[in-house]
Amino acid sequence: MPELDVVTGAFSYTGSFIARRLLDDGVRVRTLTRRDDPASPLHGKIETAPLQFADRAALVESLRGARCLYNTYWVRFERGGTTFDRAVRNSAFLFAAAAEAGVERIVHVSVSSPSDDSPLPYFRGKAQVERELAAAGPAYAIVRPTLVFGPRDILVNNIAWILRRFPVFVVPGDGSGRVQPVSAEDVAEIAVTATRTVDAAGPEEYSFAELVRLVGAAIGCRRPLVHAPPRLALAVGAIAGVARRDVLLTRDELAGLQASLLVSHEPPRGRASFREWLERNGATLGRAYVSELARNFRPYAPL
Repeated sequence: MPELDVVTGAFSYTGSFIARRLLDDGVRVRTLTRRDDPASPLHGKIETAPLQFADRAALVESLRGARCLYNTYWVRFERGGTTFDRAVRNSAFLFAAAAEAGVERIVHVSVSSPSDDSPLPYFRGKAQVERELAAAGPAYAIVRPTLVFGPRDILVNNIAWILRRFPVFVVPGDGSGRVQPVSAEDVAEIAVTATRTVDAAGPEEYSFAELVRLVGAAIGCRRPLVHAPPRLALAVGAIAGVARRDVLLTRDELAGLQASLLVSHEPPRGRASFREWLERNGATLGRAYVSELARNFRPYAPL
């Protein structure tokens, strides 16, 4: 039989691109997921097992026989019983189960600029997970994406959605924070070839204000940018989030953006041009809103 690799969250976002990349290589893929998704193009093409952290023996069994574990599990923000500390503990539990199951290698998808000293819980938690992985035992690689874009991504798509529906776009602060977009396909390619800790960043870098203008030009909705203090921008985002029953922007995401944490100081490994991707996809980008809560929280119990 073909070699088996396990991917967490293959019915979600980044994990789906990794799973497709592995299938293209003829690898047998199993996903650890909170539910099957009959609407996914991967449905029926990959094996499924529960992603849960209550039954260690069952988790070990779901990983047994795998050559490599590709881990994309994390939480974008805290909500109810879902916290960053809990996600760190769950990640350590997963890595220990992989070691017990005899998994040879773990590839973990982290984030650009993680730091144990970060004042931002999101980036600090990512650094803690990396330390847990280093102590787990199996050989490992870490991939640190910057701003991931692609079909049905959340950030870029919802920027386009806002531009299509509102006469102005509220930019937090002066909009000078830098971002270095990387395509989801490039992240998957980097993940399946990584042998150490590497950044996953694309070939182009923009200020956030420049990125918004590019998106507006691509979809044919150029809007005035209204600069607002970060607190006011968060408040506006919170109001829009209530209307959409979602979370548009978090305090950590805003602070990370303003500090230019979504850029790499390494030569870019991603190849896809964000500008060219926008030109090809502008007609459909932002036509529908993509909800973080619908994708990763409802109707799931906290993990």
